[in-house]
Amino acid sequence: MLEGFAGIVGHAARSACVDVPRVQRDEGHGPHGALTLGDRSIPQRVSHPEMYARREMDGSAYGPVKLPAMAWQREETRSALIGRDVAALLRIAQRYAGASQARLAHATGIGQGRMNEIINGKRMITRLDVYERIADGLAMPDASRALLGLAPSRAADGPLTGQAEISRTFASQERVSRELREHARSAGSVDILAVRALGLVALNDSLLRGPLTTRDTPVRVRMLLLDPDAPAAAQRAREIAESVESFAAGIRLSLARLAELDRHPRLHLELRLYGDLPTWRMASFDETLYLSAFGAAHEGHRSGVYKLTAAADGMLHAGFRRYYDDMWRRSWRPERGGR
Repeated sequence: MLEGFAGIVGHAARSACVDVPRVQRDEGHGPHGALTLGDRSIPQRVSHPEMYARREMDGSAYGPVKLPAMAWQREETRSALIGRDVAALLRIAQRYAGASQARLAHATGIGQGRMNEIINGKRMITRLDVYERIADGLAMPDASRALLGLAPSRAADGPLTGQAEISRTFASQERVSRELREHARSAGSVDILAVRALGLVALNDSLLRGPLTTRDTPVRVRMLLLDPDAPAAAQRAREIAESVESFAAGIRLSLARLAELDRHPRLHLELRLYGDLPTWRMASFDETLYLSAFGAAHEGHRSGVYKLTAAADGMLHAGFRRYYDDMWRRSWRPERGGR
């Protein structure tokens, strides 16, 4: 009976002229060493940058989404980048590049359903590799990548300059904490720009307090904290959905705990206040500088971290050192109680 059934099926297939395709590897004729299914090719999985290169070679319309240069300069775009607001960034791409969700999904390698969730705020991006895919998919210029907390997309040509100064990137402070502690044990001078510094130095279990206070050699530390009475403190409290009172109390707690270090035999601490809205978070150990950003809705330790080292003709390391020195010049001592 089974043999009869097989014969009927075989006869029906021959009568209908049905070809059952065979999947085979075409080493020499399929594009890019593809798998072939009949006369159709199934591309092998490739890396994201390689995918873009192939699409551009093939003249495909599914390469990176390219925004006009002015779109990257707009304040709304810069705010989205600094705050790592991917949903806002993708909506900007839709508006200025006319890109659909399907087009953005193709460009970034993110599924269309997931892309819809991201744009509508139902899914948050936290992984550094996904930020990289979005930056690549939007052909993001290096200046904008820096605001997002990513390294430049291309290595610098010629001698070390600004791009090569970014010697390493980290997804968050947690990833670089061990390196920061090692620097704090040996650096001769340390400069810190923070808001409250509770997690950095102020408390007993803060990241750098132990390494700075238990070392055998002297160290000079300059620290800039946000003035708890400045209007910017109230604005920052609202940004992170914290009451103004508790936010200011946190800064005052930090000031009180740091004052305990005044008589430390090897730690010479100079403490000042500033009144600008927090944007950059810095920890500099001699000639090595770690840079992160305060977003509109997240704290600095949640940001990606750039490791900057001084380089010949470099602009980033020298620029941020100049920025810190200028803030220090405009700052005031806590006992002044204001400007």
